[in-house]
Amino acid sequence: MAAPRPPPLGAPVGGPGGSGGAVPAAGAPAGVSMRMFHGEVFLGEMEVFPMKQGGEGGLPFPSNEIRVSHLSPPSERCPPLAILQTIAPFSVRCKLQSKLMPPLPSLHRLYLVCFNEFKSAVVVVGDEELHLVAMPTKSEKVPCFWCCSARSGLYASSVRMLNLRCLAIVFDLDETLIVANTMKSFEDRIEMLSRRMDVEDDPVRIAGMSAEIKRYIEDKELLKEFIDTDTVTDNGKIVGTQKEEVQPVSGGQERVLRPVIRLPDRNAILTRINPEIRDTSVFVKLRPAWEELRSYLTAKGRKRFEVYVCTMAERDYALEMWRLLDPEGNLISPQQLSERITCVKSGKSTCSKKSLQNVFRDRGCHPKMAMVIDDRLNVWDDTDQHRVHVVPAYIPYYAPQAEMANAVPVLCVARNVACNVRGGFFREFDENLLRKVFELFYENGLLDLPYAPDVGDYLVCEDTNFVPSNKDQPPIPEGMRGAEVEKRLNGQLYRGEQREGQQMSSSTRLPDDERMSFRGTGAGRNVQPNGGALAIVPSVFVTVLQEIGRLCDSKVEFRSTVSNGKSMQFSVEVLFSNEKIGVGIGKTRDEAQVQAAEKALQNLESSYLSFVAPIAGVPNKDSRKSLGSGNGFLEDITCSDVDISMHEPSGSTLKQDHSNNLDKLSSVMSLIREHCLEDQHVVFRDQVQNSSPARIEEYHFQVELAGQILGRGSGSDRDIAKLLAAEEALKTLKSTSDPQIKKYLRPVRCNG
Repeated sequence: MAAPRPPPLGAPVGGPGGSGGAVPAAGAPAGVSMRMFHGEVFLGEMEVFPMKQGGEGGLPFPSNEIRVSHLSPPSERCPPLAILQTIAPFSVRCKLQSKLMPPLPSLHRLYLVCFNEFKSAVVVVGDEELHLVAMPTKSEKVPCFWCCSARSGLYASSVRMLNLRCLAIVFDLDETLIVANTMKSFEDRIEMLSRRMDVEDDPVRIAGMSAEIKRYIEDKELLKEFIDTDTVTDNGKIVGTQKEEVQPVSGGQERVLRPVIRLPDRNAILTRINPEIRDTSVFVKLRPAWEELRSYLTAKGRKRFEVYVCTMAERDYALEMWRLLDPEGNLISPQQLSERITCVKSGKSTCSKKSLQNVFRDRGCHPKMAMVIDDRLNVWDDTDQHRVHVVPAYIPYYAPQAEMANAVPVLCVARNVACNVRGGFFREFDENLLRKVFELFYENGLLDLPYAPDVGDYLVCEDTNFVPSNKDQPPIPEGMRGAEVEKRLNGQLYRGEQREGQQMSSSTRLPDDERMSFRGTGAGRNVQPNGGALAIVPSVFVTVLQEIGRLCDSKVEFRSTVSNGKSMQFSVEVLFSNEKIGVGIGKTRDEAQVQAAEKALQNLESSYLSFVAPIAGVPNKDSRKSLGSGNGFLEDITCSDVDISMHEPSGSTLKQDHSNNLDKLSSVMSLIREHCLEDQHVVFRDQVQNSSPARIEEYHFQVELAGQILGRGSGSDRDIAKLLAAEEALKTLKSTSDPQIKKYLRPVRCNG
């Protein structure tokens, strides 16, 4: 804490703008004499100077008297003016100084307590608090105050957060942290996909939709078993329900015991919103890496963020979803749930927008000190959008591998963003705001106040809604949201859905839905993990390219330059194993890098797809046509649920004159898939190449299943090496007695 500075000899008592004494200089606002009280105790006469000249109503005190009701909570490290400048910037309404010299002892004591203990004297006027901040002065030791206004209750909550170096974080639920479905929503989505398949003629998209339907059916069967028997069969094991007690929310009646089954290996939970009604059972998928994000928020027993939820879902559903995410109540205590979870009715009116003012209706935090994690930007009020970190929508049925497309999971990225935001906010608070506030005197003016940090200063907001082309349909919405939740859980089968379904059957078009796709920048291209179209976050291009380089043991380099012209544009080249494969130009280095990475992926696509098509069981001649301009490295184009991933180094375009070998390779891989359990990864791994100039280049491949080597192959032709490795792997699968391999194979069927 900075001590008051010794006044210069003979300096006058300051006026409101630092330009006069007890009698203000010419042109300065005239002072008004007012009596000051603490409760009923008279403190003395004060001279009050408005901050603005000539403004009627410039003095906020009713009845021309100043009546202090209480003192604010003490602050450990933050002077009151720094707190007020953060939550109510430039809200100084007037200045006060004692009219009597020497002042009455009671006024002098109040001044010293406020100054030394970092407190303010609070005058309550309606829904507003006027905080009298004790200020050092360059003059004689006379009690001097600045009067700042703030919303009632906001100062007290902000003192605690700023002293603890704590901000607020607001989570959306559906498709941000979870995806939830009932039996009815499962059936609707399966039916919708089936209609799409009926009119689709692209084999790749058909295969993707078929795989998506299988994933829906698998989880639907688990939910049905839970509804019927209160158990599920997971990997051959019968798992029973656990009764989990739901703490009554404030105002609630009796406690509730819900039947719950947690399947951590699946990142899934089955629960029943109303324990008495089985049809309110819900299958919930949790977004991967939620535990890592949750642990960060409360690491080492101290909160880095105060947690809130803002959703367009029905309230009982939202409360239960959050309970599943935070079962111990470490992020939001049961006593706080009612005020920390905000449910906004979805609709087209402006009042249906999410807003931080609504989230903090209890004055628990100022919007400037809060960040939002949501998969949609346009549902937030315009004034809050710069504080939203937009994540790709969680779509585990449409693109189950999307969460792993990045080297860092989506919620771990969100954790890192939150960490950077918090660090940047308090670095600005400490190094700029606090330092300059300690240098201020009573004589300073309003314009001498320093800038206060805003969470939005440390977030880069990106959200461009993807509009699919005529031939690329977006993924269907995967879970319930908004009004749909209430109707599903109340068992309402409204006829509008049936009419909509009939119309879709004839037109094969889906209604517009805000949550049908990821958001990316305008530079984003369509990626088709399961046959649909999907816009991706720009950074994915860079991340995927780097991940390909890592898998291929190839060096990926980005080289950037700045043009010398007036446009100051950046140019970035991508080198893959020292070969230039992409160039991007943009107004910023990041923009140019993203564009270069995207073009690099397009250039690699032809090489990659010509190889992956026969492995996936798709005729090579159709693979390029069916995938259009999509990014091949993110495709999931297998014709079964098995995900075959290749470890293929990049190079020049693969030659396509080995059709016989490719056909054989495709047949062998089909047989391998028939032996393996679903969802098991069969991997081609590229071994060391002999690149000696004295010898013919030779390719070496091995086939692995769950880390076990099944076969090896080598040859002067890449496809021949893969074929030999695949044939040896097939022989191994047919004859193996190794239990470490057999556990990944389908049971042998007995004929007859």
